[in-house]
Parts: sequence; C-alpha cells; structure tokens
Amino acid sequence: MELFQLDPETIFSFLLTLLRISLLVFLLPFFGGQGLPRLVKASLCLVLALGLWPHLSFSGTQLPANIWELATLVMGEMFLGLIMGILVQCVFAAVQTAGQIMGFQMGFAMMNVVDPLSGVSVTLTSQLLYLLTILLFLSLNGHLYVLQALSQSFELVPPGKLLLNSFVQEEVLSFSSQIFVLAIKVAAPVMVAEFLVTLGLGIIAKVAPQVNVLFVGFPVKIAVGLGMLGIVCQLLALMLKGFINDFDTLILTIMQS
Repeated sequence: MELFQLDPETIFSFLLTLLRISLLVFLLPFFGGQGLPRLVKASLCLVLALGLWPHLSFSGTQLPANIWELATLVMGEMFLGLIMGILVQCVFAAVQTAGQIMGFQMGFAMMNVVDPLSGVSVTLTSQLLYLLTILLFLSLNGHLYVLQALSQSFELVPPGKLLLNSFVQEEVLSFSSQIFVLAIKVAAPVMVAEFLVTLGLGIIAKVAPQVNVLFVGFPVKIAVGLGMLGIVCQLLALMLKGFINDFDTLILTIMQS
C-alpha cells in the first residue's frame, strides 16, 4: 500500500482507519479527558493513523453507493470504537467507585476535588487511585496492548463488516456489570478495617462514656484508612496487571463473535 497514493480508494481506507482510532482515543480515560487540548488529541489520532494504516493492508474498494450506506458504515465504526473504549473505561470506573467508597468510610466525603480529566467532583481517595491507575496502566504498557487490539480489530472486523449480535451485547453488559464487583474488591480492605475501628469505638463509648469518641474517632479512622490504602495500591497493581494480560483474549472473543 502506497502511503502517498491519493486515489479515492486509498483516501477512503485511511479515513476509515482514522475514524476507528479517533473514536477509541477520545474515549480513553487518559487521552479523552478535558485536560488534554482537542488539537493535541486530533494530532495524536492522526499520528496513530499514519503509523498503523500502512500495516493494516485493508482496501477501500467498497465505496458506499449512497449516503445511507455511508452512514451505516460510519455507525459500525462508532459502535466498534465505543465497545473497545467501554472495556477500558470499566476498569477506571471501578477504581473511581472504590475510591468514593473508601473516601466515605474514611470521612473524606465532604472534601472533594474537581477531576481535571472529567470535570466532575470526586473525593481525594478517588482522584488518588484514578491517577495511580493511569500511571500503572501506562507503566505496564497497557496502551500498547490497546493499540495491538486496535490493529487486530481491522483483521477480525474489517470496516463495514460489524455485526452486532446477542453474544456481543451479553459480553459487554457482563463486563460492565463487574464495575461494582471490582470496586468492592478494591475497597474491601479499607471497608473491613474501618468497620472494625467503628466497632471498637462503639465498644469504647459503652465502656468509657467519658471518652469523646467523635474527637478520637476521626483521626483514628483516617490513620487506619491511609495505612490500608497502601495495601490497596499493591492489590490494584495486581488486578490491573491481570486485566491487561487478559485484554487481548477479551477483545479477540468479542471480535470473533
């Protein structure tokens, strides 16, 4: 495939590649947020398309005959990019949910910060775990696995050949439903520790009523929560590593269906 061959078939092939890559990049949590300027994201999509397109070797001979076929083809590319973006976003959403739960247990519910990537108000622990997950994802070469899965998607599902069936819907919904399960698993050490601290403070309040439990309880709960947060970070790294290793298999299963 000639890179600078400006015939209609080649241009159409490149535009389809750019469309699928753009949809995925704009949905990724670390590239699709509000903190990155749109011009930078557009330039990144163009660079990735120029890097991947010469190696894909799919033709653009099947030009749409009318506007309806073109709209159907574009919608198929949008659905495929959306599916891949959702699979990545689910893990980060689970981490943010776990951070919200831990922040509530530690007494940080009223101390919120604005997430510069999404523009919403989140707790301190949620933002900390979210940024840590991004760093772990990049350090474990998760972005390279996403690009590899994106390249394989052109081989398994050529442009215009996407067929949504019940299996694909069930797989995506099943994986999305695991957000709260993963969030509870991540937040479980802090939740258990805070429950035991609350139970201990309740016993102290009954045994020694003269002790100001509220005055003592907040520092103790914060200290215990921060200590357990270190354990959560280690578990988070193991969970994220397992997700990245299984990402190719997950994408392959969905694309083959």
